[in-house]
Amino acid sequence: MNKSNFSKIIAGTMSWGAWGKKFNPNQMQRMIETIVDLGISTFDHADIYGGYTTESAFGTAFSKTAIERSKVQFISKCGIQLMGSNRPNELKHYDCSKDYIIFSAEASLKHLNTEYLDLLLIHRPSPLMYPYEVMEAVEQLKKEGKIISFGVSNFTPSQVDLLSSEVVVDVNQIEFSAVQYQALFDGRLEQMLTHKITPMAWAPLGTVFSTKTTSQKKRILDQIQKLTTKYNASPGQLLLAWILKHPSGVHPVIGSTNLKHIKAASKAVSIHLTTQDWFKILEASQGYEVL
Repeated sequence: MNKSNFSKIIAGTMSWGAWGKKFNPNQMQRMIETIVDLGISTFDHADIYGGYTTESAFGTAFSKTAIERSKVQFISKCGIQLMGSNRPNELKHYDCSKDYIIFSAEASLKHLNTEYLDLLLIHRPSPLMYPYEVMEAVEQLKKEGKIISFGVSNFTPSQVDLLSSEVVVDVNQIEFSAVQYQALFDGRLEQMLTHKITPMAWAPLGTVFSTKTTSQKKRILDQIQKLTTKYNASPGQLLLAWILKHPSGVHPVIGSTNLKHIKAASKAVSIHLTTQDWFKILEASQGYEVL
């Protein structure tokens, strides 16, 4: 898969609607236009965001812009079934059946007011996932021109291998940051690098800027503060630069609704940490030097 199809920094929309800022149509339109002007062309969605409402709000707002659909990329995720007034579910569960994948993809197309998704992801692995059935859904959606690429989210290497036995997996979107760095050592990033699967990282800043104080967070902030002058960069930009240095080519998915923060994040792609400075941040996070 050509990784250049997606902007290096991806705009996550989870907090744009009912689950966060509750942007009205004009505010959402301005967000979209400003983000595209910053060079961020990829928008990350999931059918469940906002209780199955945010995609529709985004689609309405995007239709009011003058942005060409071919100039941006829409990602959506499916497979999580939530309880709510618009779903006859008795409990939260996962559904990776052929019919449900197709239903979800077609619902996202309708809500986003688009003819195709650039990427459709299975949001969470289900113990009941049958690879052949997933393949049938993906092949039908691709044949009908409704999705361009297919991938997964939060899958382990063995789960990716299971699905890859039947269908091409182009992307794995995982939690990865200087705080949650386990993907460096549990085989996920190695697998993606080996098989040319594009990694995307949700929560790329981890909990570094949360109000909760931890010894790990303090070590990371202390170390990054020492590097801000050297790189003429903010702590947030350095945390993104740390992710961007990995050779697998990770695309951070930033969930900020603050345009100032998004603008700063867009500039992180031009920051190139030295190898030793990268390891300083890793050491700070781990609390000990590499073995």
